[in-house]
Amino acid sequence: MAIAAETSAAVTVPRWRGGYGRLWSAAVLSRFGDALRNVALPVVAAGLTTSPLALSLVSAAGFLPWLFFGLLSGALADRLDRRRAMWVVDAVRGALVGLFALALVLGYAHLALLAALAFALTTLQTLFDNAATAILPTLVPRAALPSANARLMTGQALAGTFLGAPVAGLLVAAVAPVPFAINAATYLVGAALIASLPRTTTTASGPVPAPGRAAGSTLRAEIADGLRRLWGDHLLRAICVANLLGNLVIGGLTALMVLIITRWAGASDVVYGLVMAAYGAGATVGGLVAARVGRWVGGVRALVIALTTQTGCLAVIGSVPHPATTAAALGVFGVAGMIVNVHDVTLTQQRVPVDMLGRVSAASRTAGIVGAPAGAVLAGVLAQATDVNVPALAGAGVMALAAVAVVRGGRA
Repeated sequence: MAIAAETSAAVTVPRWRGGYGRLWSAAVLSRFGDALRNVALPVVAAGLTTSPLALSLVSAAGFLPWLFFGLLSGALADRLDRRRAMWVVDAVRGALVGLFALALVLGYAHLALLAALAFALTTLQTLFDNAATAILPTLVPRAALPSANARLMTGQALAGTFLGAPVAGLLVAAVAPVPFAINAATYLVGAALIASLPRTTTTASGPVPAPGRAAGSTLRAEIADGLRRLWGDHLLRAICVANLLGNLVIGGLTALMVLIITRWAGASDVVYGLVMAAYGAGATVGGLVAARVGRWVGGVRALVIALTTQTGCLAVIGSVPHPATTAAALGVFGVAGMIVNVHDVTLTQQRVPVDMLGRVSAASRTAGIVGAPAGAVLAGVLAQATDVNVPALAGAGVMALAAVAVVRGGRA
């Protein structure tokens, strides 16, 4: 039975009992553990080598699985029992990270092992994330999806940015294996929470199709169906394009932000950390207001307003060399970014049949992820030829195109 809203008058608010609360708890707990590992892993890697190339290869190993397996995992998420797939993935991830913590204790750490761990965890994440996107509409009513997504993303942002990252710095400095051991435990607890989710068979929109495949169907054909479904929906296609353009900008901004803040804006290393914290604070605020903004203006208009706001923020970052101004712009950029993320996912969940959500969300997510490394390279080349602030100004133009794409898709 699908979870009802808290009251008939508040249909836009999901209930915590019955399934959503357990999914939220598992996701937030896992994000906390991921934050511990994501901070500790490069620290451990830097202790094994001083080669920038070797370190970059370890980082790349954690990115490549989305390119190799993103679409495939989306198809699998529509074939398999999503609840079972998610808890099994978490259990396997817990075992892998636990074994790595043991390897550190025994002194068997090696760069190849770190790269293999990063690759394996992200490979498993591709299935988990696509299944999680597809399972949420079976746990909450359609009208509650914006609020459910916002609460989920806000909890993850708080757990990762304000709890996991600072705690990881203290733990890895004291005893390197501890962050990994805690991460393993969070995965195992998350697996137990997800395994306890109800076997949902109906939603407010009707019965949930049983997982499986049609007679004679192949994974290749199912992936193609997902791509056609995404391409055939003018709005979702436009959002996918906007996501790709946005990640081009964010990838470049992430790669160069330390230089923009310290070299161009003249901030110290301490001030740099404070400026970057403004983005996390903004994202948290964005999570708190995203659903409300969507109710006021609609999901599509919320996307357009947020992307336009990010365009203005990038123009400020690239034209005003002052740490306080950059911090303010990053804070607003974070608010708008969370609004984009919430309504991007929500519109996909609302417009795609539940039995195809894994494939469609995988196609959109994979296309967006491709933009980040490409944007980092392009921004680096542009900054090398001009100055470090120029990619932010160019990014403003690209983000404006993303807003235009959504406007056109919404009119189609």
